[in-house]
Amino acid sequence: MAYVLSKTSSYQEEIKKSRFEVVAGPVNSPEEALAFFAAHAVPTATHNCWAYRIGQLYRFNDDGEPGGTAGRPILQAIEGQDCDSVAVLVVRWFGGIKLGPGGLIRAYGGTAAQCLRLAEKQIWVPRVSVRCYCGFSDMALVQSRLPAFQAEVASEQFDGQGVIWSLTLPEAQAQAFRLAFVDLTRGQGRFLDDAEVSGGLAD
Repeated sequence: MAYVLSKTSSYQEEIKKSRFEVVAGPVNSPEEALAFFAAHAVPTATHNCWAYRIGQLYRFNDDGEPGGTAGRPILQAIEGQDCDSVAVLVVRWFGGIKLGPGGLIRAYGGTAAQCLRLAEKQIWVPRVSVRCYCGFSDMALVQSRLPAFQAEVASEQFDGQGVIWSLTLPEAQAQAFRLAFVDLTRGQGRFLDDAEVSGGLAD
């Protein structure tokens, strides 16, 4: 079972006079992860080391620490805490005492794991995106039923007859929503592919 963070979390610890500050937050893309690191990095610190995992995508950075002693242990902490769609930054201020490779691995991995352990989390639910077209006459009824399928409107655009919705919803609810959508629109609504959306709806 995988978990995602509900919000940004932080944790601090001093290890042999080096100060470690961890910031972890939910992200949905590599671009969001890199922006998260840029926003929380401390330029005056000795090292800003990080890792992220988003599904099968992952990346880590040692930022000057010996190879394999910072970024990878942070990634392993993410995996050890069964987290997904998360970015973790560990900032270190060197305190004058060298920790050695083993000490660095324990420090970076341990503080990252503790931050994730204490973070507010929720069970990760796989979500899918669907695009559908609904006439104005059925719009209010369909919209009122979206919460029942935990469907969220990512975007909407209108033409002269109705609305194109881009929705995200739990994968497990997708088939039930498709059936309900057909019933609610009495067969008049339809699901669209990318070509229909970009090319317009004119028949």
